[in-house]
Amino acid sequence: MALAQEDIEQIQWYIKKALSEMPETLNANMRYELDLRERTIRVEEELKHQRELMIEGFKQMEKRFEQVDKRFEQVEKRLEQIDKRFEQVEKRFEQIDKRFEQVEKRLEQIDKRFEQLTSRIDHFMVWSFATTLTVGGLIVAAVKFL
Repeated sequence: MALAQEDIEQIQWYIKKALSEMPETLNANMRYELDLRERTIRVEEELKHQRELMIEGFKQMEKRFEQVDKRFEQVEKRLEQIDKRFEQVEKRFEQIDKRFEQVEKRLEQIDKRFEQLTSRIDHFMVWSFATTLTVGGLIVAAVKFL
């Protein structure tokens, strides 16, 4: 059984009348909407507060990154100084190597001189021994002859 348009309108009128007679439902809807608005406002305020905290945190992180950059620059400067010192030490070692080479050359010259002196002394000893024997032989011959 289908309802006529008049019946539908009459049912709607009864519903509206019944709802208007019950103010607590209107108040409940209004209260619910006010609660939702309050919650929305609180959530928005909390989000705003969170955004401010995040911005502050980002600023602090930026400062920390700047400090870290400064420390890296200091470390780089120190490493450059260490590199310069190593270069100086290498130069000193090269100078020491050159000095050792010079000392080796001098020692070789001294060795040559000692070898020359040794050969001279050897020749001198041979000549001395030969001269001594010759003189000794002459003396023995002279003594026998006389």
